[in-house]
Amino acid sequence: MCCGRWLKKVGFGVGIVLVSLFVCSLAKAASGTSLEWNPNTDPSIAGYNVYYGVVSRNYTNMVNVGDSTLAVVDGLVEGQTYYFAVTAYTFDGIESDFSSEFVYVVPGFLKMTRGATPGSPLQIRFPVATGHWYELQQSVDLVAWMTIWQTAGVVNSWAEFDVPISTDGPRFYRVVLH
Repeated sequence: MCCGRWLKKVGFGVGIVLVSLFVCSLAKAASGTSLEWNPNTDPSIAGYNVYYGVVSRNYTNMVNVGDSTLAVVDGLVEGQTYYFAVTAYTFDGIESDFSSEFVYVVPGFLKMTRGATPGSPLQIRFPVATGHWYELQQSVDLVAWMTIWQTAGVVNSWAEFDVPISTDGPRFYRVVLH
């Protein structure tokens, strides 16, 4: 019957069952995401559970979505990496193995780290999401902004850029999401 064989792998990187549409709000301290997967055609399947947590294969949260193949998970912390997997369960209560794991880094959090020694570059890190591109901009007056770097979110991960230290006065930085 079930137990992992029902999971139809779709092409996303290493082939995972989740085809995700990222829905996140950068204006809030907590965000969310939408997950969608292919339905199981086995007539004995009653529904699905979505498991997630901040450690790979150690899921501390579970959402029962019934027979829906779409789940919205809210309350995710910006900058945090989350790991998701889905199971199917039968009318008899038998639950399948976990699907392939999906990793999601919640966008919206910017980290700046001073160099280890004087004159060392400032490191700017921020999470990027698939399907978006980002501009790192610099200003001396918070009015005029100049793009100093661009990157695309090919996978959910952290982008890093080292900014040379300037002695010409203060510098301000922002990330623009597209």
